[in-house]
Amino acid sequence: MQDVFITAAGGFLPGEPVSNDDMEEYLGFIHGKASRCGKMILRQNGIQSRHYALDKSGTPNYSNAEMASNAVQQTLNRSRISKANIDFLSAATTQGDMLVPGFASLVHHISGLPPMEIASFQSVCASGMMALKNAFLNVRAGEKRAAISCASEFSSRWFRPGFYEEYLDNSGQTDLSSDAEFLRWTLSDGAGALLLESDLKDDAELSLKLDWIDLCSYADRFDPCMYAGSSSNDIRQVQAWSSYSSPSEASAQGAIMLKQDFDLLYRMFPTWVGHYLSLVENGKITPDEVDYFLPHYSAHSLKQRMIKLLQQTGAMIPENKWFNNLAQIGNTGSASIYLMIEELFRSQSLSDGDRILCFVPESGQCIVSFMQLTAVRRERSK
Repeated sequence: MQDVFITAAGGFLPGEPVSNDDMEEYLGFIHGKASRCGKMILRQNGIQSRHYALDKSGTPNYSNAEMASNAVQQTLNRSRISKANIDFLSAATTQGDMLVPGFASLVHHISGLPPMEIASFQSVCASGMMALKNAFLNVRAGEKRAAISCASEFSSRWFRPGFYEEYLDNSGQTDLSSDAEFLRWTLSDGAGALLLESDLKDDAELSLKLDWIDLCSYADRFDPCMYAGSSSNDIRQVQAWSSYSSPSEASAQGAIMLKQDFDLLYRMFPTWVGHYLSLVENGKITPDEVDYFLPHYSAHSLKQRMIKLLQQTGAMIPENKWFNNLAQIGNTGSASIYLMIEELFRSQSLSDGDRILCFVPESGQCIVSFMQLTAVRRERSK
């Protein structure tokens, strides 16, 4: 088995940063009215700015695959190898641009990469880690020489008024429920990509050795928590959007909206922390040896909940070691861990031997993932 290194990272954030005050100018006013609880949600999530792939008329400036392709291109621009050397692509997203074909096919086409093996991953936040683990194992096993793993989200298109108004008219409601409003004011657009190689170049200034990736689903214990495609998350009552008489009927019944079950979300936290403790107990994670902790979370309030539980376990990683960019770029879902790694890469703050622990929980139906990286810094050859 070969060692695997992240040798380059790239990101793409569409357009200029959008402030809290300007959000609805891009997302649109539902039935022409400002949100009644948007400001409260923003206080909870702590996000100050984000990026949208839409302009103020609601017209897309990029597709989801184009954003991923831009992140792939930036990664290659920062690497020491060409497109011709890449022989594997894995791509992740919550929802691709098309129902068919797979997301990786579209990214492959737009990126102009040569013929190669590809893999598409569709989940929520953890899909980015699924894609990365697939690329990691392919290189580690010697199946591939160099792999690109990318993740991209185009969440804002879910939040245009047309995704809600037909349902509100049909149900007689005047305002969205909190389970739909929260995501509308929290999720945003962006993409990230990482280059994985087994051959660490002598003149590489910084690489990240990928030590391991651990991912586990607990869907056997929970109903869907963050969901779309059904009006209910009760597995016993689920009617898929495609089984309605038409897409319009599915929309009118609320089966297209993206929603979050908050009660279920909070019940997942002990499961995520319990999985973390199991990794500590079996020696995979040593909290005192972590130099940078990159946790994904969707809101500042959820971060505080996470801190409280970790402090109770006695296995808390000090907050001064936490590295997160939620406040500046918003919640980019599956791309968030890529964009954190990319920013840490650019910061030039890493020292040889620094240990980086990444944490990506997913509320879709309870998935938890961890990844450990070790910084390898070398002096550039003369």
